[in-house]
Amino acid sequence: QVQPVESGGGLVQAGGSLRLSCTISTRTFSNYAMGWFRRAPGKEREFVAAISWNGGSITYADSVKGRFTISRDNAKNTVYLQMNSLKPEDTAVYYCAAGPFATIADYEYDYWGQGTQVTVSS
Repeated sequence: QVQPVESGGGLVQAGGSLRLSCTISTRTFSNYAMGWFRRAPGKEREFVAAISWNGGSITYADSVKGRFTISRDNAKNTVYLQMNSLKPEDTAVYYCAAGPFATIADYEYDYWGQGTQVTVSS
């Protein structure tokens, strides 16, 4: 079963950094594009970043471009989201998702993690 598991969330001050990780225990990790999404309190889930199966295609939301970096290590079945210069508006539950395409559309992803909370204090 393909079940993404996120880790690395926490509480950080504005301007700080966090690195999220998402691991899937499957032999076919390299078959999947991976995406990060987030849901802030009272808001819809929104796209953050996506990476193709080999890292050759990467997309970011405008709100995080230049501050967040998505990467993956297929040997470790893990995708990362390095978050720098964090802002209070980045506070959200962050979700990892796996699917066939590195797209901004959440409905294109087949498998979702449970999420990890990121809280940025001002």
